[in-house]
Amino acid sequence: MPLPRFGRLLLAVAACLACALADAAPKELKVGYYAKTCPGAEYVVREAMARALKREARSVASVMRLQFHDCFVNGCDGSVLMDATPTMPGEKEALSNINSLRSFEVVDQVKAAVEDHCPGVVSCADIIIMASRDAVVLTGGPHWDVKLGREDSLTASQEDSDNIMPSPRANATALIRLFAGLGLSVMDLVALSGSHSIGEARCFSIMFRLYNQSGSGRPDPHLDPAFRTTLDALCPLTGDQNVSAGMDATPVVFDNQYFKDLVALRGFLNSDQTLFSDNPFTRAMVERFSRDQDAFFRAFADGMVKMGDLQNPRKGEIRANCRVRNGSPPPLKNHAAPFRLLDF
Repeated sequence: MPLPRFGRLLLAVAACLACALADAAPKELKVGYYAKTCPGAEYVVREAMARALKREARSVASVMRLQFHDCFVNGCDGSVLMDATPTMPGEKEALSNINSLRSFEVVDQVKAAVEDHCPGVVSCADIIIMASRDAVVLTGGPHWDVKLGREDSLTASQEDSDNIMPSPRANATALIRLFAGLGLSVMDLVALSGSHSIGEARCFSIMFRLYNQSGSGRPDPHLDPAFRTTLDALCPLTGDQNVSAGMDATPVVFDNQYFKDLVALRGFLNSDQTLFSDNPFTRAMVERFSRDQDAFFRAFADGMVKMGDLQNPRKGEIRANCRVRNGSPPPLKNHAAPFRLLDF
């Protein structure tokens, strides 16, 4: 007996909802995802990152930083790599990213190497995850197995990035709240902040600490006086704010020196020093990691895996070019050309 018209309508709506929910379901990520479809993909990424490290040590730290700025904004979907268009302001232009994120050319080169190996299989989002792990390993840090199988987003959102990504001025309380909103613990926050063990940051990010902390017209009281003198010389009030320096005393080696520096009140960014100076829970973990590098390495690897589990539930694609959606005009420049240095 045929269903009444209203019944057929209900079935149609239910079918549409089921399709929508299927589209919105996160993909299952797994270790060895490309073992059959692109065997050797992880080796290709590692080799490309090793070449990048030889060309410019700082570049691999900048690539690792992309995982944070990608995964925190609508999940790990490669959206941070997309160039802006007349109708889509990109995440590269967000307040925390503009003139700051760098080494997109390295990702382009890694993607080109992977495409030569197996075209159209490996997503840009997964390349960020693999390359970030390799940046740590190649500079002396821990190895961990990466879960793969992500798709690349079809869009990027400058607005979402502006609303989510923290400022270098952020304090421990704000950072704890941000991480908790993403399902990440206080330990994850402290361990993942240790990514600043490698890489550099600009004077622009610390001018307020040196000359006007919290609108006081004075420097941050949580700065070792000798270190503040060094920073004053590096970043004078009327100087070039694009000058950069290492975020710890060993900026090309992934180790626990970052935490030792925080204990000694020699953290570069306010959002780093606050973990020791402003909160008893984060302080205890900073002290622990400053004494026990193995504990830091384990917590960092666990945190990177958890951060990598953040997903964009929307249906995506495997981009041929990490900077643009498939079918879009290519970028005006050949970004996979040999390296050139960018601002941090």
